Amino acid sequence: MYLKASLDSKGKPVAWLQRCVFPPITSIFDVNAVYGDPGHLQQGWTDMPYDVPNLRIENGPAKAHVRIGWLRSVANIYHGFAIQTFTDELAHRAGRDPVEYLLELIGPDRTIDFTGVDYPNYGAPLNTYPWETARLRRVTEMVAEKSGWTKRKRGRGKGIGVAAHRSFLTYVATVVEVEVSDDGAIKIPRVDTVVDAGLIVNPEVTRAQFEGAAVFGTSVARTGEITAKEGVIEQSNFADYPVARINEAPYQTNVYLVDSDAPPAGVGEPGVPPFIPALCNAIFAATGKRVRELPLSRTNLAKSSWKAFSQGGKSDEYETRIP
Repeated sequence: MYLKASLDSKGKPVAWLQRCVFPPITSIFDVNAVYGDPGHLQQGWTDMPYDVPNLRIENGPAKAHVRIGWLRSVANIYHGFAIQTFTDELAHRAGRDPVEYLLELIGPDRTIDFTGVDYPNYGAPLNTYPWETARLRRVTEMVAEKSGWTKRKRGRGKGIGVAAHRSFLTYVATVVEVEVSDDGAIKIPRVDTVVDAGLIVNPEVTRAQFEGAAVFGTSVARTGEITAKEGVIEQSNFADYPVARINEAPYQTNVYLVDSDAPPAGVGEPGVPPFIPALCNAIFAATGKRVRELPLSRTNLAKSSWKAFSQGGKSDEYETRIP
């Protein structure tokens, strides 16, 4: 992932460039495939919702060297991670509250026009399931309210982060709270997620899906790595591919469902994409250190590596000095 923005005097992007490169899953069926297909580029990449006057979106070639399958949320994981952590970085560079900044980038309520873009919309007709920025704005505003965003403490090992993402026709915003110890151990005391999945028939099952997504996202972010040696995948089961145990998973996960008369949408996968960037944005708020590579096991989060920061700004925000 490569993202670059040109900012105005208030720190708002006037031009935005994003590039992604990944071995395509379609290589399973076509050995010559090297570019992302529309079905996977639509997953958080070609549907970038920000109100930026100059926007360029690119995808480069990458050859697959192993067989690739589908992981829960698929390309939304890395696309959402890149865009939402970059958004948070721009907010802090501008000295802005991340929620306010995110809402400003989403901009006025509108339906995204995909004229001239091959956008499959997860196989659903756009006239029935339009991409509406008002719904993304609503879940973002609601999660800020439900999480007590402006009242939560940040800095010196404690932080909260926010992210919002649409996937599988569902709009989700998540706030994650973290505590990072002096030796770099991570604790997740609380997660707040707001979901607009249209008409929800079974609320309890839906909440369970998003509670599970928080645990799944924790596993992906902390230790979710597959490696190969001499042409053989090294991981075979949970003994060498660890998942979040009860002391590593979020201690409290609150799921809030938007009452909507829109057509029903997906709930099994949309909870993962905003969770991981919200977690990493919270780590920055706690330590002043940006996470640019996953899993977190690759990053030194011990206190000796934290960046210096000072308290200040609105809503108990702080300003980060970035070299």
